[in-house]
Amino acid sequence: MHADTKCSLSSESEYVELAVEVFSMLADATRVRIILALRDQELSVNSLADIVDKSAPAVSQHLAKLRLARIVSTRHEGTKVFYRLTDEHARQLVADAIFQAQHTLTNDPAHHRSEHPGPEDLR
Repeated sequence: MHADTKCSLSSESEYVELAVEVFSMLADATRVRIILALRDQELSVNSLADIVDKSAPAVSQHLAKLRLARIVSTRHEGTKVFYRLTDEHARQLVADAIFQAQHTLTNDPAHHRSEHPGPEDLR
């Protein structure tokens, strides 16, 4: 059974406004980079800051917003906090957005070619 048959995807769905809030949360390049960094692993704020080339306090603020939106969750190990994606949906949304962006630049995007990663490789 497909996921879209388990919940209402009609234009009258009660989830439309919440979906807009999710898109709003992802409408930030740093947050998209954080999600990409977390797609296969959990990381500390400092590790994420290095990966996304932002200060740790800035990354921490983005993570707080993502946490409030339940896009990321945490695990504590001593005094260190590790972040991970709560589920696969944010990863898939970001992957699909990047693939859509590739379509705006070319008629033959990399994800359609077998030698390049496809959506299943970003999971």
